[in-house]
Amino acid sequence: MYLISLGAGVLAGLLYGLINVRSPAPPAIALIGLLGMLIGEQIVPVAKRLLDGAPVTAGWFASECTPRITGVAAKAPAPGLAPTPAPGADEPPATGQG
Repeated sequence: MYLISLGAGVLAGLLYGLINVRSPAPPAIALIGLLGMLIGEQIVPVAKRLLDGAPVTAGWFASECTPRITGVAAKAPAPGLAPTPAPGADEPPATGQG
């Protein structure tokens, strides 16, 4: 991962040199640009979910997108807070023959 990141930085620096842009950018602008990149990456899974007809809920966003933006892994639910299966959920479906 570090080598990929370094390579991407070198490519960006090369691009900056080709278009005569002063590098490095001021730190605040660079950090805002990085944040924009992280947020922009999350447009793809959100768009895919919407195209599949699935809802984009706050819970889904918090578990799927927020960890990738913040770099902090999503917390697993506490043992007592895990959803309980519906009664009979582990039983095979009825065949209608009796």
